[in-house]
Amino acid sequence: MKSLFTHFNKSCIPINVYFINPLLDSRWDTLVACHPRASAFHQRGWLEALKRTYGYEPLVLTSSAPGEPLHDGIVLCHISSWLTGNRLVSLPFADHCDFLLSEQGNYSQLMAQLAAECDRLRCKYVELRPLMISPDLSGDLQPGSSYCFHELDLTPSLDHLFRGLHKDSIQRKIRRAEREQLSCEQGRSNQLIDEFYQLLLMTRRRHQLPPQPRNWFANLLECMGDNIKIRLARKQNIPVAAIVTLRHGSSIVYKYGCSDEQFHHLGGMPFLFWRIIADSKASGAQTMDFGRSDMDNSGLIAFKDKFGATKSTLTYYRYAKYLGREASSKWETSAIKQLFSMLPDALLSTAGRVLYRHMG
Repeated sequence: MKSLFTHFNKSCIPINVYFINPLLDSRWDTLVACHPRASAFHQRGWLEALKRTYGYEPLVLTSSAPGEPLHDGIVLCHISSWLTGNRLVSLPFADHCDFLLSEQGNYSQLMAQLAAECDRLRCKYVELRPLMISPDLSGDLQPGSSYCFHELDLTPSLDHLFRGLHKDSIQRKIRRAEREQLSCEQGRSNQLIDEFYQLLLMTRRRHQLPPQPRNWFANLLECMGDNIKIRLARKQNIPVAAIVTLRHGSSIVYKYGCSDEQFHHLGGMPFLFWRIIADSKASGAQTMDFGRSDMDNSGLIAFKDKFGATKSTLTYYRYAKYLGREASSKWETSAIKQLFSMLPDALLSTAGRVLYRHMG
């Protein structure tokens, strides 16, 4: 840990700003455990999986000196890529990542240091992904991509939550899944990872996109422990749908979902979502985070709407000293999409393993 700069607050009191390694400094775990804006994406397990899978080194910017309790922190990863450029992201592959600030806060000082570090590393930009925006956002931060965000309040009764589901699209399909006697297995076993990943390959090919590398999921399951779970629905012994959820405190996060299209009529995905809602409520969870959706993905947005979740806009922010055209991470050209849809499993998986390192 080291103090890089001294800044001054409005009272002209000098404030030191420090970088720490959250994988080595146990104070980060303490802050994440107690801060009201912390999420599963702040957890050490998520950061360790990013490092193991993609080589991203995490760092935290804080105003707390060595030996003091950690009062605040902004966590980022440095991504260095010959394909997509050099940048700081908070956080790669996370739907959102709030600033963990104290009530007094040293927001402007931390932002000034962050901009200085971006310039020192010659990064194209810093991207921040907060759910909530401080009213004193620096003028140097500009809004970037926006997404649709859904969150479901789990505090009403289970009967009330069920009545809030769309009667035809969700309730009816849950009942169909129950009549079909779909089973739900949950856990973190290697067999579940393998079955989940086969469904993921089917889904990503259907969407003409490369899959995340298998070792990303294996690392998440190893690093996050009890805070991550796979739920898999079967018809007899055939996997038909699977969902990966994360947990932090009283919040459950839907992160990844996949299915076999030929069994969609059985209602596997609505069935799994309802099992997650019921299990989460029974375990004391108060909210279910359905994650972000691209604004142009009207089908996914409509699907999440049908669970009675509250919809809002999630906007990312950037500091960039030098503006320029960045490489796309959306695999937009029709030729590339067509290629992804035609690749055999082994090559499709390899494509994901090669490309995702550059897209955090």
